[in-house]
Amino acid sequence: MQKQLIAVGMSGGVDSSVAAFLLKEQGADVVGLFMKNWEEADADGACMSAREADDAAAVCRKLGIGFYSVNFVKEYREAVFAQFLDECRAGLTPNPDVLCNREIKFKVFLQKAFELGAARLATGHYCRQIQDQLWKGLDPDKDQSYFLHAVSSKALLSALFPIGHLHKNEVREIARRAGLSTAEKKDSTGICFIGERNFKPFLSQYLGFEKGPLLTLDGKKVGIHDGLAYHTIGQRRGLGLGGEGEAWYVVKKDLSLNAVYVERGKNHPALYSDFLIAKEPFWIDGIEPAIPLICNVKIRYRQKDTPCTLSKSPSGEWVAVFAHPQRAITPGQSIVFYAGDRCLGGAVIQCAGPSYYELKKPLELHEPCKN
Repeated sequence: MQKQLIAVGMSGGVDSSVAAFLLKEQGADVVGLFMKNWEEADADGACMSAREADDAAAVCRKLGIGFYSVNFVKEYREAVFAQFLDECRAGLTPNPDVLCNREIKFKVFLQKAFELGAARLATGHYCRQIQDQLWKGLDPDKDQSYFLHAVSSKALLSALFPIGHLHKNEVREIARRAGLSTAEKKDSTGICFIGERNFKPFLSQYLGFEKGPLLTLDGKKVGIHDGLAYHTIGQRRGLGLGGEGEAWYVVKKDLSLNAVYVERGKNHPALYSDFLIAKEPFWIDGIEPAIPLICNVKIRYRQKDTPCTLSKSPSGEWVAVFAHPQRAITPGQSIVFYAGDRCLGGAVIQCAGPSYYELKKPLELHEPCKN
């Protein structure tokens, strides 16, 4: 019987390289598939995606497997980047990697793999797929289930994550033993299309921002900001504020006033809340769970799991109440739900509940979401 063809999404990094190597070692019929989703040159004038494609192609030659490159620049701009810009304009801190996985990698990219005759699409993500379920990767420092929580169970049935049971150091050692050229390649970081470039000048190419006040919570003006989108809750660097005392941190943003609020101290009470309001929930299995749901959650990548009770308010909003206060809850980011190591799905953070600072004065439950 003819073996099923498996397409491996080759990024040009060590993780996808080892994913392809392991599948080949297991006797699978493998082909490498590189996705170009951004067009931009680096400081030396060289196309960054071309460099990654060259690295991916070199690994495929080493493994003796076919290599294809596909262009999804248009699809990426329309399905991911346009929404990213809209959310930035709204004063949010979006997470385009989540949208990219749902709309690009495990939709149009998966469809391209099918068109090439592949039965499944494998990637170098640190997570595990068990039938139509998503589970955490075994390396707690690299687990990427947070970014994949919006991928449907149907897509997961066609997915493979060959390195999900490995730790990063094991992946690099496998790459060294196999003689792969990406074995010592530095991990990519940052937002998928921005990478390690400076966020502010990149974003300024696409959005014009109005300067506004940096205010303390009692209304004292302490500086000027260049635009709401350049700042996120919990941010310390890049504020242009100094002086004696503890460092300044962003504690709140107000779109209506074009104001960024700051206070001194990493653990200022204004940074902590007991609950948040979420919207646009996505359940991997397509079934809304019975509520209240007691589960573990992450409100940012690489955060340790925290116990949570998920329920609905009388007006139908999703409310996540934490067992322990959470710091720097950021509107626009994702809250992801877990039952043990199984990822159930996630939602978009709309706003934090009243902070400990705000609780010193009367405050309605949903007032934070009105900005």
